[in-house]
Amino acid sequence: MSRSRLLLLLLILGLVGTFFALDLGRYLSLPELQARQAAAATWVEAHFGQAALLFLAVYVLSTALSLPGASLLTLAGSAVFGIGWGLLLVSFASTLGATLAFLSARFLLRDWVKARFGDRLAQFEQGMAKDGASYLLTLRLIPLFPFFLVNLLMGLTPIRVSTYFWVSQLGMLPGTFVYVLAGSELATLTSTGNILSPGLILALTLLGLMPWLMKLLMARLALRRLHAPYQKPARFDYNLLVIGAGAGGLVTSYIAAAVKARVGLIERHRMGGDCLYTGCVPSKALIRSARFAAEQRRAAELGFTPAQSRADFAAVMARVAEVIKNVEPHDSVARYQGLGVECIEGTARLVSPWELEVDGQRLSARHIVIATGARPRIPELPGLAEVPYLTSDNLWQLREAPRHLLVLGGGPIGCELAQSLAQLGVPVTLVELAPQLLPREEPNVAALLQTRMEADGVRVLTGWRAERVDYLPSAEGSQTESQPIRLHLRRDDESLMLDGDQLLLALGRVANISGFGLETLGVTLSPGGTVAVDEYLTTNYPSLLAVGDVAGPYQFTHVAAHQGWYAAVNALFSPFKRFKADYRVIPTVTFTSPEIARVGLNQGEARARAIPFELTRFEMAELDRSIADGERSGFVEVLTAPGKDRILGATIVGEGAGERLAEFVLAMKQGLGLRKILATIHPYPTLVEGNKYLAGEWQRAHQPHHLLPWLNRYHGWRRGA
Repeated sequence: MSRSRLLLLLLILGLVGTFFALDLGRYLSLPELQARQAAAATWVEAHFGQAALLFLAVYVLSTALSLPGASLLTLAGSAVFGIGWGLLLVSFASTLGATLAFLSARFLLRDWVKARFGDRLAQFEQGMAKDGASYLLTLRLIPLFPFFLVNLLMGLTPIRVSTYFWVSQLGMLPGTFVYVLAGSELATLTSTGNILSPGLILALTLLGLMPWLMKLLMARLALRRLHAPYQKPARFDYNLLVIGAGAGGLVTSYIAAAVKARVGLIERHRMGGDCLYTGCVPSKALIRSARFAAEQRRAAELGFTPAQSRADFAAVMARVAEVIKNVEPHDSVARYQGLGVECIEGTARLVSPWELEVDGQRLSARHIVIATGARPRIPELPGLAEVPYLTSDNLWQLREAPRHLLVLGGGPIGCELAQSLAQLGVPVTLVELAPQLLPREEPNVAALLQTRMEADGVRVLTGWRAERVDYLPSAEGSQTESQPIRLHLRRDDESLMLDGDQLLLALGRVANISGFGLETLGVTLSPGGTVAVDEYLTTNYPSLLAVGDVAGPYQFTHVAAHQGWYAAVNALFSPFKRFKADYRVIPTVTFTSPEIARVGLNQGEARARAIPFELTRFEMAELDRSIADGERSGFVEVLTAPGKDRILGATIVGEGAGERLAEFVLAMKQGLGLRKILATIHPYPTLVEGNKYLAGEWQRAHQPHHLLPWLNRYHGWRRGA
């Protein structure tokens, strides 16, 4: 605890202790006030200004320290100052005192609470940022909530001080007015418990709930206006209709069918979506071939005569196509029909919140889930319209290796494809606008990857901006047929030209939000261009939900599948039961060499969010299996709460990082700390032992050093020394 916090705490404890030690509370009893009312009123009349300031100071101090007797001070205020002045003094004094208590709680406890529970409080703080004033007003208006507790709890939230002050002033006014009126009849009161009758408490409670009742009413009216142009069907063809058969749509429809709902899954192209045909599956098949090519170059290191085989690019791409064909049955119409899903081929278009048309046929459902995915982002780059560029969609159609591939984008997709093609012998130059590859990762992680990619033959240019691209036929003389693409780059005052025969755009993905009726219905979009959904994955129309890349906030296949469960359950069982989508533990893997796997926070994110942490790191070069495999680069890095083994985030760099991450994902999801991982038997020799060794490093750093000398004496005593 800092010195200033300690001094404030001691001051508060000293003042509270003095109050009870001197038994000052005896002056705040109803008989005592009634006995002194006449004398006090006479003195106030003679010294009004001094009396008002003294009363204000006593009331503020009493409220700030949460001392008992505030209600009696309120009665005294109106009894001696009158209703008007009493209400004015008590109203402002109570608000000032409450604000001081609020600030004290924030100063003393907020940092500690945020450090201990920061990751769990994120959603709560978002709610407070959005509706904090309404929450506070409700608490202030309902007298059943102790005001001192409201001061304490609100100090732990991010609500602004100015908001806290005026809402408290407004919210405490009705209750204060009741007590001030009662104080005007102080001489006739027999008990303060008679002031707030059950009926009055009920009235104030309803008043406190009024903001939420009004909010609910306004939401109902807004929804009624939203639905006004459409006629809700009396009966529905389906319980659930799903647009799009990618990862999100497949899981949504499967879950719905599993609970015996009638569900229709509409896909205009191919079941399986981008992941199967242009994303995860083909890219990992390509990476497998590329890593075999890289392994051959290490033949001498592993005790073999250097291999001379070269990659057959057409054969590699044919294998990629074969892998897709082998995975296709997992996402096929036949499989999902067998699971109880009605698969519908065609183009869907929303015509109302409950209806859509598929190639002229109108279908209705109580709920519709939008799972239309995303597509590669195409930049507004001068000259690009004339260039036959590649993306992660059409790259897989290549059967002839590029003579020089230019890659725009150093994120996961760009790095995976650039490195894989370079390992297959393709000359590759990768351009990234940010100062490092993988901008979301730590600089040391990006630097390690860049070193390996350059060793594999990728020319990496970071910090360069693409300004223009030219497509120059050989007839102009400045280019040959093998290098028809020229990319113009700029970095500060420097300029650079790159020539190549193929240009791959790997600049992320944008949601597919057009072409199926969202515009007609007026479905709300987020600033990032995705369909805006709430924590239940519902759009501004309660009957429409969205999952996967079209909804965000993460564009990963496993997140789309994760959302699919929530969408299905929330659609089928609302309003009786709904679940908030849980994004607290989201793992990510970049399948480069070395692999980069992460869950939770890294150092940069923790610092940006002002979350205190301790860092523990274990180098894979020290692990027996890494030494045996000749894969000694990489590390395991974990962030924990200061002084505790609770995991805030984990990063693994190295061979099989994605497989080894699962243990940390499970630990974070189930609230298990590093001590539990250390106490778990890991098979030897395996790469996943690195997780246990890291836990051991954390344990060594947190030994009870003050006990070690005593243990030394104990063991000496046992030896008879």
